[in-house]
Amino acid sequence: MTFTIIFTPKASEEVDITSDWYQEEAPRARARFVEELTAILERLAYAPRQFPIVHKDVRRAVFDRFPYFLVFRIMDAEVHVLACLHSRRNPRHWRRRS
Repeated sequence: MTFTIIFTPKASEEVDITSDWYQEEAPRARARFVEELTAILERLAYAPRQFPIVHKDVRRAVFDRFPYFLVFRIMDAEVHVLACLHSRRNPRHWRRRS
């Protein structure tokens, strides 16, 4: 079964802001960030339950080479990405929008 990935508007904005920041600071790093994001999204599409639950039914997928993580929820055949956060931010930040 393949899950459909759906970004909330705020999560999509966070990915765009992060990507833009890397483009300004280090264009090669931006390419690696996008590459790693794509790899995580592929893993989410095929096996989202491999990632740990962090609060109720919400899970977290941590980037390997970047200090970011995705917060998401599985709903039927969809994965709803709620946030893309820097690991130094308050990990509860996303709860205000869930």
